[in-house]
Amino acid sequence: MAKILTGGVGKVEVAEAVRRLGLAGVDVAVSSDLDAAMLLRAGRADYYLGTCHTGAGASLGVLVGLMGRPACHTFGRGVPSADEAAALLGDGKRVFGFALDRAEAVAPVLARAISVRAE
Repeated sequence: MAKILTGGVGKVEVAEAVRRLGLAGVDVAVSSDLDAAMLLRAGRADYYLGTCHTGAGASLGVLVGLMGRPACHTFGRGVPSADEAAALLGDGKRVFGFALDRAEAVAPVLARAISVRAE
């Protein structure tokens, strides 16, 4: 089971987008960025999906500071392919940021890639 936390300005929307997929092996919860960092560091959560208006950094500011840049990736306004999402997960990325207006496109790609890894 993979636990995904969502945060930022669109945390509820992202959580709903992931839940609608009905993916086996994925649990999603809404969180604050600080709580998410603590849960990730303690091993009580696996991934974080954060949103801001531009996807350029505010979505991950606290997480980058507490988890370290190597664990984080910001898509900005881009939308990853399934292969790109899988490669980032394979590289150990656990924290992802993206623009709020891309949430309906980005969150499902990431959640599906996470689900495959959780099998």
